[in-house]
Amino acid sequence: MEEQSAASQTMEPQSGETTTEERPLTVDEEIAEIEKLLSEEPDDFQARCRLGELYFNKGRMDEALAEVKKSIEMAEGIRVEMDRSLAMYYSNLGTIYGTKGMLEEATAQFKRALELNPYDVLALFNVGRLYNDKNAFLEAKEYFERLIEISPEDPIAWYNLAGVYEKLDDPNISDFNTLDMAMQAYMKVLQFDPSNLESSFKLMEIALNLKKSDLAVKIMEDAVENNPDEPLAYYNLINTYEKCKMFEQAEEARNRLKDRFSKRSREMVKK
Repeated sequence: MEEQSAASQTMEPQSGETTTEERPLTVDEEIAEIEKLLSEEPDDFQARCRLGELYFNKGRMDEALAEVKKSIEMAEGIRVEMDRSLAMYYSNLGTIYGTKGMLEEATAQFKRALELNPYDVLALFNVGRLYNDKNAFLEAKEYFERLIEISPEDPIAWYNLAGVYEKLDDPNISDFNTLDMAMQAYMKVLQFDPSNLESSFKLMEIALNLKKSDLAVKIMEDAVENNPDEPLAYYNLINTYEKCKMFEQAEEARNRLKDRFSKRSREMVKK
């Protein structure tokens, strides 16, 4: 009895030891585990890739096909996001170069950003502006037009494009007839930013040069209405009236200007 007891004691596991070794999961068990994981975390890219491999190894081709397609879709999404992030850094680098006056380097970085993300607004705007500053108006036009496609309600983008169209209409610069396009672009600026005086003045000048007196007057009347506290708007309205031989309206506008700003002066004195 004592020998039997001793034998039974030697067969008991010692503290810290395991009774059986852990065995690897079978393919079916691994598939089940990954399927469970993906039901809870469907965006786990590595798990989805592995599941596609396992389905393939088991000959489950339709399921393998579906999983590989999902993996590719996820990978493409990751790549797009990475490209956008990288493009942003190239744009930031271009901005730094531009600030330092290193314009060629800046242009190269902005173009690199656009290779990664053709919709990078900062890069499009800055490349267009750099070409505009170099009087390379055709190149500037290309980038500003692309910017408008992405940001069709951005008055700054429209203003820059309008300026390029205006320059390209100069026969000393190109054979393009883009003055009407410039007018339309300035009108877009005022559509999205009615108080933009620079666009009002530019548009008024073009209208007068084209003998469109009614349009010039309407533009400046709207400018005064949208900028009632800006003397420059009144001065340009008066000047426009006089150029259009509307002297009575010019005098009325002059009196409105005097009245409005004399009142404002009195109010400021009271304060």
